[in-house]
Amino acid sequence: MRFSLALAALLLPLTALAAAPAKPSPKAAPKDPKVQRAERGNLVTENIPEIPAALAERTNQYQQARGASLQGWLGDTPLITTRFGDTAQVHRVAFPGGDRQQLTFFQEPVAVAVAAPDGASFLFRKDVGGNEQFQFYSFDVASGAYRLVTDGKSRNQGALWSDRGDRFAFSTTQRNGKDTDVHVMARGADASTPLLERDGTWGALDWSADGGRLLVMKFISATESELYVVDVAGRAVTRFHPAAQPVAFGDARFSADGKGVYYTSDEGSEFQRLRYEALAGDSPRVVSGDIPWDVEEFELSEDGRYLAFIVNAGGLSELHVRDLKRDKAVATPKLPVGLASNLRFHRSAHRLGFVLNGPRSPSDVFSFEIGGDALTRWTRSETGGLDATTFTEPALVEFASFDGRKIPAFYYRAAPKRAGGRVPVLINIHGGPESQSRPAFNPLTEFYVRELGVAVLVPNVRGSSGYGKSYLQLDNGFKREDSVKDIGALLDWVARQPELDKTRVAVTGGSYGGYMVLASLTHFNDRLRAGVEIVGISDFVTFLTNTSDYRRDLRRVEYGDERDPEMKTHLEKISPLASVKKITRPMLIAQGANDPRVPRSEAEQIVASIRRQGGDVWYLLAMDEGHGFAKKGNRDYYQNASIVFLQKHLIE
Repeated sequence: MRFSLALAALLLPLTALAAAPAKPSPKAAPKDPKVQRAERGNLVTENIPEIPAALAERTNQYQQARGASLQGWLGDTPLITTRFGDTAQVHRVAFPGGDRQQLTFFQEPVAVAVAAPDGASFLFRKDVGGNEQFQFYSFDVASGAYRLVTDGKSRNQGALWSDRGDRFAFSTTQRNGKDTDVHVMARGADASTPLLERDGTWGALDWSADGGRLLVMKFISATESELYVVDVAGRAVTRFHPAAQPVAFGDARFSADGKGVYYTSDEGSEFQRLRYEALAGDSPRVVSGDIPWDVEEFELSEDGRYLAFIVNAGGLSELHVRDLKRDKAVATPKLPVGLASNLRFHRSAHRLGFVLNGPRSPSDVFSFEIGGDALTRWTRSETGGLDATTFTEPALVEFASFDGRKIPAFYYRAAPKRAGGRVPVLINIHGGPESQSRPAFNPLTEFYVRELGVAVLVPNVRGSSGYGKSYLQLDNGFKREDSVKDIGALLDWVARQPELDKTRVAVTGGSYGGYMVLASLTHFNDRLRAGVEIVGISDFVTFLTNTSDYRRDLRRVEYGDERDPEMKTHLEKISPLASVKKITRPMLIAQGANDPRVPRSEAEQIVASIRRQGGDVWYLLAMDEGHGFAKKGNRDYYQNASIVFLQKHLIE
């Protein structure tokens, strides 16, 4: 979606970090003499041993892999983001397979760029140290000059140019730091104008062709949202497609003639279906056909003739194009098996660009002319010199959980390191919780499988998206620990596989997946060897109390409202911090100091609690990161520390 509610000082080169012993920190020495604290640039480590130089050299090849993401068309050429240094930046590609010309140069990553319709400028977004207080900047392509266009303080997202390119809409917390309003800013202006100021989280989805109306969404939860049409001049706000029962809308676009709206929703269906509805109030009709999967992204050509959409079929992508004038499907080039995303029609041609990623290929930018069968590849991202065509393709498996429900998982098989031996297992649990693990390109997973001989299992426990709205809601509120029980069922499945070693299993995950790691250790401590957790929730009540204001109500819908006494008692009971005495296995915990979603207090309170009972914890704090490690140097060190940790506690 264009409107997203989702998920950051340069470090020394990795080999230098590995070779040079770190100096003990003089300014934050812990009281516990057993805790060995050190500083490595912007990283603070506790009890993490030196990374062996040989390991750093070997992993370095895997960590050099990069990908490219299509942001739009800058004239006839793609505007992309990719990384050549420590962070992702904006580039343009002059011709298919040509050099990527870097346009932005910052220590902070730039992951979003929005080209103006005339191609003379683009907006880009960045924050500071992963704090997610995103600001928009305008970049002039001819001169290379850029300037800040938002207020420099609030959180700003979802920039959307009008078709004429005279102004853009965006979401901002400028008013009170909590609610997300919609502002409009004229091109070249010094300040924006509020268009819609209301409680909640709002974002712009599409301009009408004449610039007179704006489609906006109010996001309530993963299972409920509302669409509105705003008259830009008169400020009138009209509900589009009101429904008696909660509906989850995905995205929406005005038709080219402005008489109707194309949108995705799960109304009357388990899945997000693509529909069209006239603004005059006619009954909606389904455009995507009887497809039993989510339509997760769609795009209209500027003249309104062609509609392209991507279907998430069990974790893999299917690309469809329809000729709306003839009301028929259009043949598309055969795509490799993988994940497609970032659909972008060229403004003046029937050319469709997109990103393709797969277990054997990093993200790269492709395009094709509608009706043709030739696929044009614009970028060819490096894989560190490794032959990615030999990377492991996962198998899709299912296992029965406690209630008989089938839970899907991707299984990356590994060969045993010794003849006749069984393979250790790493279970990697996604965050969200409304996310979905998919078979994307992942060099670290390949390192585990190929270099360490560790099988990797990536489950989509209940509460994951992609399997219908009923499945999505199976972990809400008082059912939270049912998803943890799914991990117990997966451990049972591991025990039945003759090639896997049920006595050597570890869990890893980030954000909500970090909670799942901690919860798995409180429930299945004796069946696990170790846990690796990054930016995870350790106590739901303290998390809801301390998360950023703009997120609190959204998370209450998912996890439960701690202001309700019964729910607070439940949240306290199921929080890993309350059962920390059950965790006796070694842990590696990593955290960004500036995390606005899961604050560092969540990591530090569980680290302190485990240590008080004599537990073994390696702790990594990145002072210039937020919710995850966006800077390559930080990420590389974290990955190497994870490998050393698993070598010691899972493999040996």
